[in-house]
Amino acid sequence: MTQTTLLLIEDDANLADGLLASLEQNGYNVLYAENATKVEALWPKADLVVLDRQLPEGDSLEWLEGWKKLKNVPVIMLTAMVSVRDRVGGLDSGATDYMTKPFAEAELLARIRVHLRRNVTEEDTTQDDIVVGTLRINSATRSVICSESEVILTRTEFDLLAFLAKNAGRVFTRDELLDQVWGYNHYPTTRTVDTHVLQLRQKLPEIEIETLRGVGYRMKMQ
Repeated sequence: MTQTTLLLIEDDANLADGLLASLEQNGYNVLYAENATKVEALWPKADLVVLDRQLPEGDSLEWLEGWKKLKNVPVIMLTAMVSVRDRVGGLDSGATDYMTKPFAEAELLARIRVHLRRNVTEEDTTQDDIVVGTLRINSATRSVICSESEVILTRTEFDLLAFLAKNAGRVFTRDELLDQVWGYNHYPTTRTVDTHVLQLRQKLPEIEIETLRGVGYRMKMQ
């Protein structure tokens, strides 16, 4: 079996030493970068990235989109920033998950396992287009075409739209959508779902995302 490779990007030497030892003890091959200058060469070799948000050169969100173009892998972001705005900003910029410092190593290991399993499942899934009426979504290229025009979405908008389209006609509660799209059950507020649904309605007025009062949302089959 091929050994899973993780990339740890962390400028705190003490924290990095502890994480490197723990990850290697759990059977992972670990690459390490203490700053942004070494990342580009290492990123394509990784199956998952553990990324410190604040690096010596600045906020890692400045480079995250470009790094993910090298290889689209799960990214668990580590940060001392605790506000909801900071967490949402990190997720919308391409992070898969978010952990605030200090954190328990056992929880980080659990999240790594979850995202690696989910990534394997997604890679094994047939990458056919999802089509609902005039809407066409391609998961491989993360492109959205509606009425023959391309629609530009954020990462989270795309993930939410794709999930609803793939399950068109089925009703989901806000908590279910948070779990399926954002990746974990406990998120700061379910209003996040409402905000993203509103944004999708504004960008895709032809697509009916219905509100079932007191229940949740569903994409109407067309």
